[in-house]
Amino acid sequence: MSRILTTIFILFFLFTNQSIAQENIMILKLKDGDVKIELFEDVAPNHVKRIKELAGGGKYDNVVFHRVIDGFMAQTGDVKFGNSDSKDFDLRRAGMGGSDLPDLKQEFSSVAHDRGTLSMARSSDPDSANSQFFICFKPAPFLDRQYTVFGKVLEGMEFVDKIKRGDDSNNGSVSDPDKIISFKSQ
Repeated sequence: MSRILTTIFILFFLFTNQSIAQENIMILKLKDGDVKIELFEDVAPNHVKRIKELAGGGKYDNVVFHRVIDGFMAQTGDVKFGNSDSKDFDLRRAGMGGSDLPDLKQEFSSVAHDRGTLSMARSSDPDSANSQFFICFKPAPFLDRQYTVFGKVLEGMEFVDKIKRGDDSNNGSVSDPDKIISFKSQ
């Protein structure tokens, strides 16, 4: 009898862990292909909750990569001014907006800003992250413990690498930017 209960417990544990793991996998659809992303709910629970909430509501769909710096990162997520299908879309203001939700308190961690890391963008105030985020093209250790890391690219980094780059003389601003087609749970 105890052997059956042990087997049932192990199967339940494996199934539960697999379900939890799957709910933290997102697909970022870009023009060149799909990017599979793992969210770090254990590292930045409030930021992951926000990303899931906005993505679940379709808020990231059609949002442009307004700032892309070669060898550094691609920034997106301005759901107010950066949504190319919105009446509020304004490429000149993209990067200045966020969502209608309150800003988040920082959740800095020891997770490094490596290639493929997703991290929240913010102003000079560490507690000002809202909806914008960036994906690192290369390691950026100078950002470690300064910005909240909330995920990483598992597959499809080659598609992130194809995002249109911005003008180096204008802090990476992109004149005809690529956009997120959709951002959804797997």
